[in-house]
Amino acid sequence: MSAPAPEPSTAPVDHRPVPGGARPVATVPDERWLGLWPSGQAPVEVVLWDMTGPAPVEPSLVVTPYLDSGEVLQQLGRVPSLRVVQTLTAGYEGVLPHLPPGVVLCNAGGVHDASTAELAVGLAIAGLRGLGDFARAQTAGRWLHGTRPALADRSVLLLGAGGVGAAVARRLAAFEVRLTRVASRDRVDEFGRVHAVSHLPQLLPDHDVVILTLPLLETTRGLVDAAFLAAMPDGALLVNVARGPIVVTDALVAELATGRLSAALDVTDPEPLPAGHPLWTAPNVLISPHVGGDTSAFPPRARALLRDQFGRFAAGEPLLNVVTG
Repeated sequence: MSAPAPEPSTAPVDHRPVPGGARPVATVPDERWLGLWPSGQAPVEVVLWDMTGPAPVEPSLVVTPYLDSGEVLQQLGRVPSLRVVQTLTAGYEGVLPHLPPGVVLCNAGGVHDASTAELAVGLAIAGLRGLGDFARAQTAGRWLHGTRPALADRSVLLLGAGGVGAAVARRLAAFEVRLTRVASRDRVDEFGRVHAVSHLPQLLPDHDVVILTLPLLETTRGLVDAAFLAAMPDGALLVNVARGPIVVTDALVAELATGRLSAALDVTDPEPLPAGHPLWTAPNVLISPHVGGDTSAFPPRARALLRDQFGRFAAGEPLLNVVTG
C-alpha cells in the first residue's frame, strides 16, 4: 500500500490585475454561471464558452465544464491570454495534462463537500442495510426480510481528512459510530487524532466500514490493492466516493467474488463502467453513477465560489483553492 501525498493546498496566491485597469474577461461553460451580480455590477466580463470550439473572446480566466473531458480541455492550450483555470470539481487530475505553463489552477474545494458527504453516509447505510437487495427484491415481488447490520456501533475508518472527509466526519457524529481517521501524516485537528497512512495495516483489521474520500494523486492511485483488501475483516464494507483508480478494480472484483467483503461505489475504474464489466454482477456491490457532487446543493455553492473568485481576480487579490501555479 503506497502512501498518499498531502491534500492539495488551498492556500491563496498573489497575482496582478489586468494591465491598464481593463475589466478582465472570464468564460463560463453554461448559463448556470451567468447573472452572478446585479446588472452593471460585475467586476469581470463573463462570456459563455463551453470549450467545444475556439474561444469567442480572449479570456484571462476560464471555468471548465463540470464533467470535463480531455477533448475540450485541449482548448486551454489555444488561449494565449489565459492566466487562471477554475474547475467546478474538487478533483483536478484530468486538467493537469492540459494546463499551459505558468497558468494558475484552482479547484472547487468545498463546493461538493455537503453533497458528497451525504452520499458517503447514504452508501454506507445502503450497503450495510441491504437497500440494493431490497430494491431488486421489490421488482421481483419478494418480501426479503432479515436482520442486517446497522451503521450504529460500527467501527468506521475514514481515509482522507480534507474538505469532504471533514464533512463526512461531521455527519457520522450523529450515527453512534467509532470513527478513526487516516490521512498523509499523523496530526490532531478539530475532530481529534488523524493517523498517518503508514498505520493502515494495523488499523484495517479492526474496522467494519472503510470510506474513501482521498484525492487521486500518483501516490494514491492503486492504494486500495489486494493487500489493503485482504487486511479488511470478514464482512467489512468498502465505500468509495473519491476516485475510481484509487481502488485496483481487479483486486476488488476478486475479493467480492469470495463473498467476504461488500462495496458501495460512486466511482469506478473504468468510468463510466461499461456494460458487461464483471463489477456490475459481482456479489455484494452497490454502484451509483458518480453522482456524489451533482445535486441541488451544487449550483448555489458553485455560484458563491465563482462570485468570490471572480471578484478576487479582478481586484488582484489572492485567489482561493489554488492547487498549482
